[in-house]
Amino acid sequence: MELRTEEEQIAAIKDWWKRNGSALLIGIGAALAIVFGWQAWQNHQAAERSAAASQYQQLLGALNQQAGDEREKTIEFVTKELQDEYSDSAYAVYGTLILASHQFSEKNDPKAAAESLKWAREHAAKGPLNIMITERMAQAQFAADQADAALETLRSIKDPGAYKALYAELEGDILRSQGDLEGARKAYAAANDAAGDAPNPLLRLKMADMAVGEDA
Repeated sequence: MELRTEEEQIAAIKDWWKRNGSALLIGIGAALAIVFGWQAWQNHQAAERSAAASQYQQLLGALNQQAGDEREKTIEFVTKELQDEYSDSAYAVYGTLILASHQFSEKNDPKAAAESLKWAREHAAKGPLNIMITERMAQAQFAADQADAALETLRSIKDPGAYKALYAELEGDILRSQGDLEGARKAYAAANDAAGDAPNPLLRLKMADMAVGEDA
């Protein structure tokens, strides 16, 4: 009776395996594929981050070099590689910000800086960094005699948060350049209110020049 019971059990196991074995193997294979696929993806991501970090360090090194054509080429080449090869990384965004600063301050090319900042803005995550980049982009556009574009860029951010004072002051500068003096006064007053306990001496001079009272 015991032998018969064992035979029945073995037969039942074989029968179950015939009905479910393929599905079980497929499930195990899928699970293994997911595990090893995830590990491979993680390794790939780590390698990508390492390569992007290496490029970024090369860019920082170029900034410390003596000014000259070779330095210019290196900064532009390395930034372009970061943008092309690692566009989803923070290194590409920060590298582009470095390039924009270089273009604006050292090369005196605000138009090129605005284009670089546009790229950085499009690839930066939403939040404080994106808001800061937007303000810098508007500054560069304004310096490049693109006042209308600068105003549009500024106003694309509905709530600049901690950057509210900077946004309002720059809007005042742009409106003043366009001859909208009343709009400029309101913007300067808003900037002064947003500054709170951290008054901006230059802003106060602008307000005084336009006869804007502190309680405006």
